[in-house]
Amino acid sequence: MVGIIKYGVGNIYSVVTSVKYCGRDVVIVEKSEGNISKVKFLILPGVGNFKSGIDYLKKTGLFEELKEKIEKGVPFLGICLGLQLLFEWSEEGKEEGFGIFKGKVVKFKNKGIKVPHMGWNKLKIVRENLIFKNIFDNSYFYFAHSYYPVPEEDITFGITEYGNKFSSIVIKNNILGVQFHPEKSGINGLALLKNILEEKWWR
Repeated sequence: MVGIIKYGVGNIYSVVTSVKYCGRDVVIVEKSEGNISKVKFLILPGVGNFKSGIDYLKKTGLFEELKEKIEKGVPFLGICLGLQLLFEWSEEGKEEGFGIFKGKVVKFKNKGIKVPHMGWNKLKIVRENLIFKNIFDNSYFYFAHSYYPVPEEDITFGITEYGNKFSSIVIKNNILGVQFHPEKSGINGLALLKNILEEKWWR
């Protein structure tokens, strides 16, 4: 059973559809002490604002419950904003993130590039992992973001270039984050998501 966190930002149903396509049962988690106890894998999607995302999770009690699940070793995938919320802080507001990844989230500031970064871009694999089975280096994935993560620990497995190089896949223990949207990335996205759900990538 895969639990997908609904926390008031963005449309999660493309993620739900993609996970079901990969052959997994899905439950939508909207509040603390609900059906989250049933899940064996957690996904935190997101399109929106860092502050509003953290505020909603704290208001519903999900912030502490998710942190507890992560610390207990439940495999966890953060997508786009869901990845960014795992860091200590962001330039997008004054709220602190989960602090599970050391580092920060910053805005694109390079001259000559459009912000937000929207559309297809390459994923450069910099460290091998089972999640990349049947995924070619420099394959294209779909991005939609104005901010990107800057890890302060050695957790980067994939990078992308847009004005500068940034971490687009990070993995630490049972936690994986992607800056792009696998649910909007066609065949490559579905293949990657299937690997993430099926392979024992966590350590």
